[in-house]
Amino acid sequence: MKARKLNKAKAWLICCEKSQIVDSDSSDREVEEHKARNKTKKQLDNKGENKAKDKMEIDVENKVENTAENQTDEVENKERNTTEGDVENKMENKVENKVENQIDKTENKLETNTEDDVKNKVENKVEDQIEVENKTGSKTDDDIENKIENKVENQMDKRENKLETKTEDHVEMKNQMENQVENKVGSKTEGNVENEIKNEAENKVEIESNVDNEVDNQEKQENILPTSHTIGVLTLVGAQHGASLTADVTCSDNRELHCMSPMIMATLTVFARLVSSQCAHAKLLRLTGRQPLFAGCDAGLVYGRGAMACMCTDQGYDYDLLVIGGGSGGLAAAKEAVGLGAKVAVLDYVTPSPIGTTWGLGGTCVNVGCIPKKLMHQAALLGEAVHEAATFGWQLDPKSVKIDWEALRTAVQNHIKSVNWVTRVELRTKKIEYFNALAHFKDAHTVVGITKKGEEKILTAKNILVAVGGRPKYPDIPGAIEYGISSDDIFSLERAPGKTLIVGAGYIGLECAGFLNGLGYDTTLIIRSLVLRGFDRQMAIHVAEEMQQRGVKFNYEAKLKKVSKQEDGRLLADWIDKDGQIHQDVYDTVLFAIGRRPLTQELKPENVGLKLVPETGKIDAVNEQTNVPNIYAVGDVLHKKPELTPVAIHAGKLLARRLYGNSTEKMDYTNVATTVFTPLEYGCVGLSEEAAITLHGEQEIEIFHAYYKPTEFFVPQKNVDRCYVKVIALRHGDERVLGMHFVGPNAGEVIQGFAVAIKCGLTMPKLKSTVGIHPTVAEEFTRINITKRSGLDPKPQSCCS
Repeated sequence: MKARKLNKAKAWLICCEKSQIVDSDSSDREVEEHKARNKTKKQLDNKGENKAKDKMEIDVENKVENTAENQTDEVENKERNTTEGDVENKMENKVENKVENQIDKTENKLETNTEDDVKNKVENKVEDQIEVENKTGSKTDDDIENKIENKVENQMDKRENKLETKTEDHVEMKNQMENQVENKVGSKTEGNVENEIKNEAENKVEIESNVDNEVDNQEKQENILPTSHTIGVLTLVGAQHGASLTADVTCSDNRELHCMSPMIMATLTVFARLVSSQCAHAKLLRLTGRQPLFAGCDAGLVYGRGAMACMCTDQGYDYDLLVIGGGSGGLAAAKEAVGLGAKVAVLDYVTPSPIGTTWGLGGTCVNVGCIPKKLMHQAALLGEAVHEAATFGWQLDPKSVKIDWEALRTAVQNHIKSVNWVTRVELRTKKIEYFNALAHFKDAHTVVGITKKGEEKILTAKNILVAVGGRPKYPDIPGAIEYGISSDDIFSLERAPGKTLIVGAGYIGLECAGFLNGLGYDTTLIIRSLVLRGFDRQMAIHVAEEMQQRGVKFNYEAKLKKVSKQEDGRLLADWIDKDGQIHQDVYDTVLFAIGRRPLTQELKPENVGLKLVPETGKIDAVNEQTNVPNIYAVGDVLHKKPELTPVAIHAGKLLARRLYGNSTEKMDYTNVATTVFTPLEYGCVGLSEEAAITLHGEQEIEIFHAYYKPTEFFVPQKNVDRCYVKVIALRHGDERVLGMHFVGPNAGEVIQGFAVAIKCGLTMPKLKSTVGIHPTVAEEFTRINITKRSGLDPKPQSCCS
């Protein structure tokens, strides 16, 4: 008898916790019990006793626990005046009716309870049992019903969350419960115990069946929104006056969106559809005014929260963002956008140069720009260091030191190919689709890509980003395209360049001339007008003069007329000097560095009405947005913006955040630092001297300057006039620094730190109060105190002066 009572108590507790299913070895008995349960249900339906129906929206486990417990104890006290059969019928009729109503009402409301909830339930249960046991006398049926209802209502106030998986503490509490129940039921007759076990087992079967059904439904409907389920909150914000409207958005079982606000409902109908994205970030949607959002406002912004973060107005497009161009800016935007939940594709194609040079993914910087240029610049500096090593005691014969062009070219190209590979892998990892195809517009949302095999790929996107960059220009003279090369070719040239003529004196021309001369090749520059156009004039001239001292030949105000090929394979260049004299010289290589053109015409901009600046062919965009609202641009294709890799990368990231991350931060194109990697590097940030005078007036600015000699220059006895610094500041007020210029070793590393200072509002008093690190070249900025206005000699007296 005692063992049967313990089994009964265990079944009772398991029923209350709802965390276990019926053991497989008792499945046959449960089927029979379930049949008996169905029979009882019919009897209950006939009697129609559903008094507590409207108030019983509570947790199944709490109601079953207290209902069965209280009914059993009341029947025990009433045993003297009621027959055993009557007790059984009343228990079945009353208790089963109550339990059934609760099951129907609360099928899908099981939630998680904490361990404290379990302890409270056990304590309440024991207290209720003791309370009932101490009561004496007969109870009428109405008394029993009232007591059940009161207990149920008490439990409604206590319901919290679904019970967690049983822990060791749960097991310990169960043992305590078993002892208490055993003591309480000791005086009950065997018949009463059997009736209780029967009723509780029926409850257990029914409840656990419901739990199983709910689990199955949750697994099957993991990504399906139930009927009239609130999926998130949508906020409309007026673009003109900032008024906002917020309301819950629900989704029906046929995946239709509904909202109590007619205004938001109209917006959902016209502009949006729900997509199966698991994006955790709200997407920013820009509306075009087809339906007014507020009175007096024909445009606005839409923000989504919750599941509405997955809402977008792609209207069936293939992608959220389609990037044309696989360079630094385009890839930065693509990776940022996909990180914010957008579906992104990249199209990239390299048209071979006139001599057939092509390259992989990554754009100009990786393949034919910053990276190979810096590597060859470093190779030239190492050659210079080897020649100076003898003055530091190294036993070397400088005459025996020479460059192996093939080894250098191979090392550089191997590094580039490794970067190409890593970039492809990164796109695949981030789920960005890549197409090696030459793209052009079909319409504002459609791009056609032509593969190497001539196949067409038609892709659509809500937003399109133009990041195609540019390619070198060739002059319109005989032989230029047939025999010349450009910066696209020099880094992968299979033969040594030999004696080289470089046409153009921008930063690309000077950098190429610098490292070729440093590698030991005879180098000549033909300059039509200015050297380093767009940079500070004094600094540009200083750089050119320093290069001339190293052996680079400069032909100013000259113009190349023709390039032809001799029988021996060398090239004959005809050029005119500033006096009109015609010259002819023979070279192994003629390299054109006369500028770059944007690859915008290849996009067929006329198909979408994309406006270009006639003089340059570039795009004049506002915050990277073109005149076509859903088409954006970053990088070298932008009109009057710095043609620098870091600028394109940063602009691309900020654009993606504005489009898909609810950001409002815009690109700041002012005070961008840059460096020209000539043999003695030139770095600068802020305004040139000419620009400062134009903006503020000559009398309102002060120019601080100084020559300096790096410590490492003393032993080789290098010229003291080579290294130079200049600071441009306001003359009055806070003496804010407007620009900083530096010519010397590692200029890029030096100027980067001062660029941050200028961005933070650096002033001359702050700069002068800074203690420098000695001996370094960067400390020269902190020691600068001589102005041009003073007329004093800016040359140092010693290394520590």
